[in-house]
Amino acid sequence: MTVRFAILGAGRIGQVHAGAIASVPGATLVAVADPMEAAANHIRDTFGAEVRSIDAIEGANDIDAVVICTPTDTHADLIERFVTAGKAVFCEKPVDLSLARVKACLKHVEAAKGTLMVGFQRRFDPDFNALKAEIDRGRIGPVEMVTLTSRDPGPPPVDYIKRSGGIFRDMTIHDFDVARWLLGEEVSHVMAAASNLVDPEIGQAGDFDSANVILTTASGKQCTITNTRRASYGYDQRIEVHGASGSVSAENTHTARIEIADANGYHRPPLLNFFMSRYTAAYAAEIAAFVDCVSNATTPPTTGHDGMMALALADAALLSVAEGRRVALSELI
Repeated sequence: MTVRFAILGAGRIGQVHAGAIASVPGATLVAVADPMEAAANHIRDTFGAEVRSIDAIEGANDIDAVVICTPTDTHADLIERFVTAGKAVFCEKPVDLSLARVKACLKHVEAAKGTLMVGFQRRFDPDFNALKAEIDRGRIGPVEMVTLTSRDPGPPPVDYIKRSGGIFRDMTIHDFDVARWLLGEEVSHVMAAASNLVDPEIGQAGDFDSANVILTTASGKQCTITNTRRASYGYDQRIEVHGASGSVSAENTHTARIEIADANGYHRPPLLNFFMSRYTAAYAAEIAAFVDCVSNATTPPTTGHDGMMALALADAALLSVAEGRRVALSELI
């Protein structure tokens, strides 16, 4: 079966997903919709898709699935609309910035017996998958502590910050999903600290640019997350998992896997510069997993529930910063 796709939203992440669809056997990109004509035409010219309206895509018989890459405040409405139309839906995170709206959307998907996968591409990264496989094999024994480092090379524009939902819902949300995946059990408590060290305009917009979070499960497992919007040396993405019998780690990805030694010391090529290049393989593997679940009518590997739980952790972190205390997830879910 070939899954026929349409992309809703032709911005930066829409272009990433267009490339992923083009690289996956069993997937073909049929159409793209975006009110920005130049962005839609770029995907049309690069990948051969037709430019159509969202209304036309909704009623199209030659579209099996849509990838939602539109602004966050449109996600839930589009999910409901397209599962009702009988299309499988892949939606970029988050489903919405409101937990109540997410819950209502997931109920709609369930009632429509729809397929919804939420985009958490880090679970599909080859190195992170290899790390998880060693945990599942028991190589390090039961997981006890997880350390996630996620540092962007620079902050996004302040206009984006204002509509992003904040660092916890926009950036740390990926780490919250990875934490749940690696800990193997749900988080019970969240403690967070956040400040503005990078750009005062981010603080003036009501957000933070530097944050640390400690997640704890009911059994006592812990995950420490460190985030910043500024890493002068590149896109810093690392994981270390400590278990009862050892540890396993995934290091940063460089532009080339070489090391140079000379009279001035040891040198390595720079880190990949941002998520579009760092996670190219992950985005393709993510779409391949979605194609598989659509073709075989199976449950997506990252579900609406995963999206809801990551958002709940983000809300708990924000509440922890606001009130200076440890927050129980049961206060929100």
